[in-house]
Amino acid sequence: MNMIKIICKSILISAAFALTATATNNESKNFSFSKNLELFNSLFRELDIYYVDTINTEKLIQTATDEMLSTLDPYTTFIPKEESEDFMYMTTGEYGGIGAIIRALGNDTIVISEPYEGKPADKAGLKAGDILIEIDGEKCKGKSVSDVSEMLRGQPNEIVKIKFLRPGEDKCTTKNITREKIIVNPVDYYGVYDNIAYLHLTSFTDKASAETKKALQKMETENKQLEGFILDLRGNPGGLIDEAISICNLFLPKDKVIVSTKGKNTQWDQTYKTTREPIDEKIPMAILVDGSSASAAEIVSGAMQDMDRAVIIGEQTYGKGLVQTTRPIGYDSYLKVTTAKYYTPSGRCIQAREYDSEGNARKIPDSLTSEFKTQHGRIVRDGGGIKPDIELKDSAQFSTLVYKLYTENYIFNYVTEYCQKHKKPTSVDDITFDDKDFDDFKAFLTSKNFSYQLKSEKVFNDLKEFLKFEGYDEILSDVVKKMDEGIKPNLEQDLEHFKEDIIQTIRTEIALRYFYQWGSVKETLKYDDGIKKAIETLKDTDLYNKTLHLK
Repeated sequence: MNMIKIICKSILISAAFALTATATNNESKNFSFSKNLELFNSLFRELDIYYVDTINTEKLIQTATDEMLSTLDPYTTFIPKEESEDFMYMTTGEYGGIGAIIRALGNDTIVISEPYEGKPADKAGLKAGDILIEIDGEKCKGKSVSDVSEMLRGQPNEIVKIKFLRPGEDKCTTKNITREKIIVNPVDYYGVYDNIAYLHLTSFTDKASAETKKALQKMETENKQLEGFILDLRGNPGGLIDEAISICNLFLPKDKVIVSTKGKNTQWDQTYKTTREPIDEKIPMAILVDGSSASAAEIVSGAMQDMDRAVIIGEQTYGKGLVQTTRPIGYDSYLKVTTAKYYTPSGRCIQAREYDSEGNARKIPDSLTSEFKTQHGRIVRDGGGIKPDIELKDSAQFSTLVYKLYTENYIFNYVTEYCQKHKKPTSVDDITFDDKDFDDFKAFLTSKNFSYQLKSEKVFNDLKEFLKFEGYDEILSDVVKKMDEGIKPNLEQDLEHFKEDIIQTIRTEIALRYFYQWGSVKETLKYDDGIKKAIETLKDTDLYNKTLHLK
């Protein structure tokens, strides 16, 4: 199979080079195109006829397609029929289902992770932690999250029969739940803090600007003394370019250029401008971004920075300055293809030139970038995302211990038990988790035989193997012994050292259980350095004006 994969990739790469190489004329290019397609077709036909084992043709062609597209940028992808519904959900935020997020516990168990407020799962009484046993008579054990998610989805008004087991109970419960059209609001939280309006936007689906406008107008109506507005785009992967334009239009006057696109074909060259009068052109603004803010989120932050309309705070953004267009290619499948690059009003292309192994944009020295100027003459640069006006280090990075407690569901399972023993508080602000509760959590970990290994310990174990292989293990035995003793995690000590981070994570999960998504966001904001810095900046008129060169 690997040899077939190599053969397929070789021919496909040849085809790709043939298609992109400079041809002497159109006839030569068309001949090269036809020749390579014919070779491609012949290759599969011959393999299907003569290969010693039976070939899974569909899988083989999928492999060839993936290999071909992997030679291009990461965003040009093939969307088969079975994934088209997920793709539409990313665009619209809509799907037919019961309105719940699910997650895996271990290798063979799927549980409800978060029922959406007021949706079918929530109305039927399903809770986070409920173990899914059967869906319409089909067992869930051993299935993947994507498989079970597909089983839960369907047409609105259809009834789905769900059998589940609640932790702590002996018998399963069965519910007949009517699926609905689930619309996920991209604004998952908004509120006012110390006369500063705050809104968290999770994506740029086709309802992003309308929901942002509605929330902002509500906050302004209910709070006549607003001193500023924080738009939180951290973790926002982007979405529809039209929604990015519309959100900018809430704060910028009519006929202002927001973004321009330039492609290989002039049909993709376009300039996008605001088309309406803003709802609030004067309110001081801060936009929060991080390394996961991408695409449409960068259009908004880049335009608002270039127009000196908002102070950008946080980390350098991802650097996705490419425009994708979705093309139907038959059989309910699509090709999402990169057709252009986009440029901010100052002329910056914010596409990152290089990414590291984790997909983050590499820092480029200023000497290798170009200078551009904002409306008020501030210098900004291209070459890899939007650089904030006020940079903050990522304060949300987990230690190895907290990361393991969260990702391996120890905190999730503990909070499931916690919520069964405690009454719902009257508000998010009334959630408590004191030293006695933390001792209870430590006892829970002991009962589960919890242990963990530091990343540095894993690396050190590899180093010891290399030392042994190269014959240095005995020579450096004293050094190795000391490091071995010092690098071992001390669970009791580490739990105390990271106690504050652990409690914050537990409190956020408790808020999610009792008050849904908006509750967890509200709880998180209590520990958010980005929010604190944004409020400080908006309240300090001199700092705000100096940053944006307003006076």
